[in-house]
Amino acid sequence: MSKWHLRKHSQAIRLSDHFGYKELLKFTFPSMVMMLFTSIYSVVDGIFVSNFVGKTPFAAINLVMPLLMFLGIIGFMIGSGGSALIAKLLGEENKEKANQVFSMLVLVGIVSGVVFGSIGFMLVKPIVAKLGAADELLSDSVVYGRIILLALPFFILQNMFQALMVTAERPKMGLAVTVISGILNIVLDILFIVVFDWGLKGSAYATLLAQMAGGLIPVMYFLSPNTSLLQIVKPTFDWRALGQTLYNGLSEFFSDISMAVVSILYNYQLMKYIGEDGVAAYGIVMYVTFIFFTLFIGYGIGSAPIVSFHFGAKNQAELKNVFLKSINIIAIMSVVLVYITQVFALPLTKLFVSYDTDLLETTVRAFRIYSLSFLLAGFNGYASGFFTALNNGTVSAIIATGRTLVCETVAVLILPLFFGLDGIWFAALFAEAMALIISGVFIIKLPFL
Repeated sequence: MSKWHLRKHSQAIRLSDHFGYKELLKFTFPSMVMMLFTSIYSVVDGIFVSNFVGKTPFAAINLVMPLLMFLGIIGFMIGSGGSALIAKLLGEENKEKANQVFSMLVLVGIVSGVVFGSIGFMLVKPIVAKLGAADELLSDSVVYGRIILLALPFFILQNMFQALMVTAERPKMGLAVTVISGILNIVLDILFIVVFDWGLKGSAYATLLAQMAGGLIPVMYFLSPNTSLLQIVKPTFDWRALGQTLYNGLSEFFSDISMAVVSILYNYQLMKYIGEDGVAAYGIVMYVTFIFFTLFIGYGIGSAPIVSFHFGAKNQAELKNVFLKSINIIAIMSVVLVYITQVFALPLTKLFVSYDTDLLETTVRAFRIYSLSFLLAGFNGYASGFFTALNNGTVSAIIATGRTLVCETVAVLILPLFFGLDGIWFAALFAEAMALIISGVFIIKLPFL
C-alpha cells in the first residue's frame, strides 16, 4: 500500500481516497460555494456603484472590465493547468517535484501580474478611447482601470489559488479566503462609497484591497509550515513544467477569448433586431445565468485534482468511478437548475428591470429560453475540465473553443434568420447540443470507459 493510501483512514477526505457520491459532493461543495459567492459579490459590487455613484461610472466599470479580465486570464491558465500537473505529480508520489513546480508557478503568477499590470496601465486610456469612450466616461474608465491594475498580481494569485488549494486538499480554506475577500470588498464599498463618498475611486480601492487579501492570505499560508499536500519552497525554474501548465490551461484561455467574441456577436445581432433593449436584456441574462453556471464551474474545479491524482497514479478504476458519478451529479444539477430558472425567471428579472414593463417581458422570455442550455452546459463544461485534469490541453481546448467560438457563433448568426429574435436566445442551447457531440467523440475514446 502506498503512503498516500495510508492516510485514507483520517477524518479529512484525501485525493487518494475512493470517492462515493457523499465524498465527491463533500469534497467539491466548498469550490461550488466559493464560485457562487464570487459571482454574487461581483453583482453586489456593481449595484453599489450603479445606485450610489451613478450610471456613467457604472458604465465605465463595464467598459474597462473586459481588459482587466483579459489580463487576468493567466491566473486561470496557471491555476487549472498547474493544478492538473501538480496533482498528477502527487499521484506519482513525487511530492518534492510537486512543491517545486507549485512554488515556481506562484512566482510566475506574481511576475506576470507585475508585467501585464504595467502594460495595461499604459494602454488602458488608448484602448477605452478606441472603444468609443469620451469625456467623463473616458476619465472614469482610466481612473478605475489604473487603480484596479495595481492589484493585478494579487488578482492573478487569487485566481490561481482557487484551483491550487483544492489540489492541496484545502478546498474549505479556498472557500474561506473567497468569503473573506468578498465580505471585505462589500464592507469597504459601504465605507468608501456610502460613508466617505469617494465615488468610483472608492469602489476601485475597495476591490484592490479585497484582491490583495485574496492573493496574499494563501501565499502566507503556504510559506508557513502547514499540513496540506503543498508547501512553498525555493523555486527551481522548469521550462518544461511551465509549458505543460500553460498547455493544460489552453481551454481556459480559449474559452475566455471565445466568450468575449461571442458576446460581441450577441450584442450586434440584438441591436439589429430590437436595439438597446435587447442588449440590456442580454446583459441581465448573463448576470443571472452566470450565478447559476458557477455551480458547474465550482464542481469542475473541485473534482479536477481528484482526476489528475488518479491519472498520475494510473488508477483507471477510480477514474471511471469519478467520471460516471460526476455525470450523474451534473445531470441532477442540470434538471434542478433549469426548473429553478423557469419558475423564478420573473422575480429574478425584476431585481434589475422592474421599472420597464416591455424590457421586463423581453428579458423574462430571453431568460427562460437561454436557461434551457443548462440541460447540456454542465456536461460540456465538465468534459473540457476533465481532459484538462488528464493533462490533455489539446482536447480540452477543442471542446471549449468549439463550444463557443464555433458552435455558438454559427448559432447566433444563423438561427435568427429562421426564428427571429427567439433564434438568438436559442443559440446557446443549439451550441451546447452541437458541443455535446464533440465532447462525446472524445469521451468514448477514453481507455477506462
